[in-house]
Amino acid sequence: MFNRTIVDLCAGTGAWSKPYLEAGYHVLRFTLPAHDVRDLRAHDLGNVYGVLASPPCTMFAKVGNAWYRSPAEIREAMSVVDACLRIIVATRPWFWCLENPVGKLVHYLGKPCMYMQPYNYGDDYSKQTCLWGCFNPPARRPVRKYRKDFVETVSGSSAQGLIRSITPGHFARAFFKANQ
Repeated sequence: MFNRTIVDLCAGTGAWSKPYLEAGYHVLRFTLPAHDVRDLRAHDLGNVYGVLASPPCTMFAKVGNAWYRSPAEIREAMSVVDACLRIIVATRPWFWCLENPVGKLVHYLGKPCMYMQPYNYGDDYSKQTCLWGCFNPPARRPVRKYRKDFVETVSGSSAQGLIRSITPGHFARAFFKANQ
C-alpha cells in the first residue's frame, strides 16, 4: 500500500484519479457543489504527492463560447481556477496538472504545457484538451479516430455536461503510468 496522497480537485466522476486509487494511493476527491475547492485549506490535506485539477469548463470551453458570458460569470468561474492553483502552490506536490478544453482559459493561464487528444492515448474520439502544470508527459498510444468529435456524440443528452467532462480512461491510465 502506498502512502502517497493524490488530491483530485473538481473530480466529477473521479475518472482521472481512478488509476491512482486502484494502485493503492490515498486519493482525496473534491467535487462541486458538495465539496467546494474554494473552501479547502491546504494544511488539511496533509503531505500531497500529486494534484489533478479539472475546473468546470462551462465558462471557458470553446464549445460554450457561443453564448455571452458576463464579467461576473467569468469572475465566479475564475475563482474556482484560482482556488485550484492556490491549493497547488500551498501543497507543493511532486507533480500537478490542471486540464480544461481549448477555450478562454488560455487568456488567463497562458499557453498550456501540452494539448491532449483522446485518440492519441487509446480512446477513439477527439476532444482537444489543454494541460497546464508540472508533470511527466504520458506516453502516446494512438488509435484511429472512429467516432465524431466527442462534443457531437453527446449533444442532446440530458447529462451531456457530465459526460463531456469525464477524463478519457486510456489517457488517465497513461498519465498515471508517467506520474506514479
